[in-house]
Amino acid sequence: MKASSFRLLYWSPRIVGLLFAGLISLFALDVFDGQHAFWQTMLALLMHLIPTFLVLGLLAAAWRWEWLGALSFAALGLGYLIGFWGRFHWSAYVMIAGPLLLLSGLFLANWLCHRKEHLVAGNVS
Repeated sequence: MKASSFRLLYWSPRIVGLLFAGLISLFALDVFDGQHAFWQTMLALLMHLIPTFLVLGLLAAAWRWEWLGALSFAALGLGYLIGFWGRFHWSAYVMIAGPLLLLSGLFLANWLCHRKEHLVAGNVS
């Protein structure tokens, strides 16, 4: 594999993960409706950002261990589909589960490519 292809495969899931964290962070902005006191609003914001913190934590772990990213993002995507099926318009599933499953596939491809290069180089670990 060319070095540029390897770099693209390495950075793609990480950038998509950061963009996805930014996307789901936007949903937390609905706490600023002006109906609550400052500390109530901050607590609500913190609670609304829990999914973002989860994604960023998994992304940090997957940065080092790609196989963990492949498993965890697939579990999040499938868990979202199973847990919320039938409650929303189909576009909600595409917007939330789609990027999670894409992240899983990208991290899996990155891990397999990494593993293949280690096997070719003779580093069986």
